[in-house]
Amino acid sequence: MERLDKILANTGRWTRKEARELIRAGRVQAGGRTARSPEEKYDPGGCFTVDGEAVSGERLVYLMLHKPAGLLSATEDPRQPTVLELLPEHLRRVGLFPVGRLDKDTEGLLLLTNDGPLAHRLLSPRHHVDKTYLVRADGPFTGEDAAAFAAGLELADGLRCLPARLELLETPGEALVTIQEGKFHQVKRMTAARGRQVVYLKRLSMGPLRLDSALAPGGWRLLTAGEREALGTEC
Repeated sequence: MERLDKILANTGRWTRKEARELIRAGRVQAGGRTARSPEEKYDPGGCFTVDGEAVSGERLVYLMLHKPAGLLSATEDPRQPTVLELLPEHLRRVGLFPVGRLDKDTEGLLLLTNDGPLAHRLLSPRHHVDKTYLVRADGPFTGEDAAAFAAGLELADGLRCLPARLELLETPGEALVTIQEGKFHQVKRMTAARGRQVVYLKRLSMGPLRLDSALAPGGWRLLTAGEREALGTEC
């Protein structure tokens, strides 16, 4: 149980002083009733509203972003824009970071969170988390390519990749590629090892998380309770 003003301040949207003023003005509801005192204590996972808008008091945040091309998968960079700049200020103050990275020119699913243990679980090679991409190359894929991916490709620098899945699509040159690693430019390098170049790359899923088709590039939303449960979060 925590003080209400502290719960609101932990969201990053208000300072502790601003939270106290909101509460004393009768603009905050907690547990279905209007709160009167900043000192009142509640479970941070409870139901809170400010001016009728629902507010999550949970400290851990899980956010799905449809990353557009042209942005870095980083928290900050002195020279180039990052995915964090797509978020409102209050979410940029709660320590969010990308779980893994997508290349600057790659689009698609990116999970942002401040849950370090979850990020470690999703990125650790020993957990073999599937990551599926839509790949468009400068030439058609073949059944031989699919067999080579399944056997585990050896790249030009000698790196041996784990077996991966390449599913041919109806459009020539397009395929779904599923890998369990996250080596630098891995999908592009695996495609190059088969004599083709990637011209478009989009991540569609990571583990149980699927990119929401309603999210346009640059759009984001908080994960649903079902998505968080599927990821094994404690929230």
